Amino acid sequence: PSGCGKSTLLKIIAGYLKPTVGLCLMHGEPITGPDWHRGVVFQSPTLYPWMNVRKNVEYGPRMRGLPPKDIKCIGSHFLEQVDLIDYSDKATFELSGGMKQRVSLARALANEPEVILMDEPFGALDALTRVNMQTLIRNIWQNNNSTIFMITHDIDEALSLGTRVI
Repeated sequence: PSGCGKSTLLKIIAGYLKPTVGLCLMHGEPITGPDWHRGVVFQSPTLYPWMNVRKNVEYGPRMRGLPPKDIKCIGSHFLEQVDLIDYSDKATFELSGGMKQRVSLARALANEPEVILMDEPFGALDALTRVNMQTLIRNIWQNNNSTIFMITHDIDEALSLGTRVI
């Protein structure tokens, strides 16, 4: 239901908010802020408009100080996973909503996080793009073996994508 704290919980797990009571732990340690172990994909794509698609995806690994050769390989790998390798040099404003969301997903994945947090990631997408993104998420989950924590209002989506529903 709306207003019950789903997005707040996701933001606490991401490290964007602190719980008012208690602790949020990962591997027995308190989450004290955002870090690359947790990737976040919001309902509205949050991309850097001054960077092209590739630079958006490579941003996290670059900020972590990885070698340029590794950064390029990581960028290519995740752009291929989301089927956007041919759009690497495009400006983000030239992309459709579904393509922007795939760039957001690739950017979250590029740090190879242990947990991917998704807050209504398909809410603003048309039906066909939504189904394609659901298939993509399922494939990424199987290939990368990441934990995915996804908020959705769509019961069918939760049942088809989830291994646990709360």
